Amino acid sequence: MYKIVGLFLVSLLMGCASVPAPRVISANDATDPPYGAWARVLEKHVDAEGRVDFVAIAADRADLDEFVAYVYAAGPNNRPNLFPTAQHVLAFHINAYNALAMHKVIATGFPETLGGLRKVAFFALGKVQVGGEAISLYDYENKVIRVLKEPRIHFALNCMSVSCPRLPREVFIAEKLEAQLERETRRFFAEARNAAVSSKDTERPVVSLSEILKFFPEDFLAVAPSLTAYANRYREVKLPETAKVEFVDYDWTVNRQPKKAP
Repeated sequence: MYKIVGLFLVSLLMGCASVPAPRVISANDATDPPYGAWARVLEKHVDAEGRVDFVAIAADRADLDEFVAYVYAAGPNNRPNLFPTAQHVLAFHINAYNALAMHKVIATGFPETLGGLRKVAFFALGKVQVGGEAISLYDYENKVIRVLKEPRIHFALNCMSVSCPRLPREVFIAEKLEAQLERETRRFFAEARNAAVSSKDTERPVVSLSEILKFFPEDFLAVAPSLTAYANRYREVKLPETAKVEFVDYDWTVNRQPKKAP
């Protein structure tokens, strides 16, 4: 029994090790982010439901490796001249987080789930790099991206799990960022899995919300009086704001595309 537990912990610790850059480039050589490469990954390997074909990416990694190598080398922290506006900075971080999470799923051996103990290994212990600085995905989200004070990032960032917002098949870019964030937030709250009225008790309705709103309540309550009120900002059919709120358990299963029939 102890041997089995030990082997399991060893495998998790292996996944905690820093994820190496797919190739090394110099920050001084970096120009604009290679969003074309990232766009090809999304267009070729993400389906309409936001599910990822990790196996196909692993077999054809050039585009993902190109973009992740750039993220490792350059970012707003060490090349601020390449990110002249707040929109450029935020768009970069959203794309970078999503690409790093995708790359890490592949680098850690295609885990079935990111839940349980693996959640700690994947998000908090294993380090990636952004602009030459080592950082965990947890710290990247909480100490870099959330600091920018844009609650809608929670409907654009994607950790590659089933309960994440749907991964769009396009790159976030500064020129369209406002419209893209608005679209993704509205799409998120339009899905019944993320916001709905429970039919269990017709006399006292219960609103069920994605656990994302439970994870980061302060971000949403900074701009709305309640979590339900925040959701209603982006819904056509409003939720009853006096109803009790319950949260849908988060599904940490890796959001891979189903295997294709031979």
